[in-house]
Amino acid sequence: MNTPRALGATKTAGTAGAADRQAKAIRLGPRSVAALVLISAIGVAAFGWPLLADSASGLAHSKDAPWLFAALLPLLLAVVVATIADTGLDAKAIAMLGVLAAAGAALRPLGAGTAGIEPMFFLMVLSGRVLGPGFGFVLGAVSMFASALLTGGVGPWMPFQMLSMGWVSMGAGLLPGPDRMRGRRELAMLAAYGAVASLLYGTVMNLQGWPYIGGLTSGVSFVPGDPLPDNLARFIAYCLATSLGWDLPRAGVTIALTLALGPTLLKALRRATRRAAFGTPAEFTDPAPRPDGSR
Repeated sequence: MNTPRALGATKTAGTAGAADRQAKAIRLGPRSVAALVLISAIGVAAFGWPLLADSASGLAHSKDAPWLFAALLPLLLAVVVATIADTGLDAKAIAMLGVLAAAGAALRPLGAGTAGIEPMFFLMVLSGRVLGPGFGFVLGAVSMFASALLTGGVGPWMPFQMLSMGWVSMGAGLLPGPDRMRGRRELAMLAAYGAVASLLYGTVMNLQGWPYIGGLTSGVSFVPGDPLPDNLARFIAYCLATSLGWDLPRAGVTIALTLALGPTLLKALRRATRRAAFGTPAEFTDPAPRPDGSR
C-alpha cells in the first residue's frame, strides 16, 4: 500500500526559517504587481485630488468628485484582491488570512469611542512584516472591510479605509528583510514604522473627508479652485484641529503594543509560516521497504 508523504516540506521550511528567508504567503507575479501599482496610483488621485487638481480644471470645482472616487474604489479593490488571489492565494494562505482578518476586525471595536486606542494597527504591521507585502495588502483591506461590517461603519469612507490599511500592512512587508534586521533592531524599526504609518493613515483619511465640509468653516475647509498653498494651509489647520488628538495616541499605542507583544507575535507568526510551508509543493513517493520486503 502506498502512503503519501510530503517530503522535504518541514525540512525546507525549517532551513529557510533558520536562514531568515521564509516563503511569503502570497508570491506576487507581474499581474499582481501591476494591479497593486494601478490601485495605488488611483488611490493617490482619490485621496489627493483636492490638492493635486489644477485650480482651473473641472475636477477642482466638482462637488461630485469625492462620490465618484467612493464609488470607483470598491470596484478596483475587488479587482486587485481577486487578481492577487488568483495568482498566489492557496488554501493555506486563505486560512491564515481568515484568522488574522478576524483578529484584526475583533481588535478594532476595542477602541471605539476612545481617542487613539486602535490596537489593530500593530497586528497589521507585524503580519505584513512576516507574511509579505501581497498578503499584507489583502489582509489590511479585508480586515477593515470586516471590521466595518462588525461595527456598522459602512459608508463612503469605507473603501478609503480599506485602501489605507492595505497600504499600512503592505508597507511593513516592504521593509528590510529579517536577515538584515533582527531582535531589538527589528522591533525598533517596526515600532517606528507603525508610528509613522499611524500618523499618515490619519492624514490621508483627513484628505478623504476634508472636501465634504467645504463652506462650513471657512478657516479650515476646502475651497474649490483656490491656489494650492491656500488650500494646503487650510488642510494642515484642519488636521491640527480635528485629528491630531487621535493620531498621536494611535501612534503611541502602536509603539507600546509592538514593543510589548511584538517578540511573541513575530515568533508565533513565523512558526505558523514555517509549518504552513507556503510555496513548498508536496512530493509523493513510496515508503522505504521493510526488512521482510513488504511496504
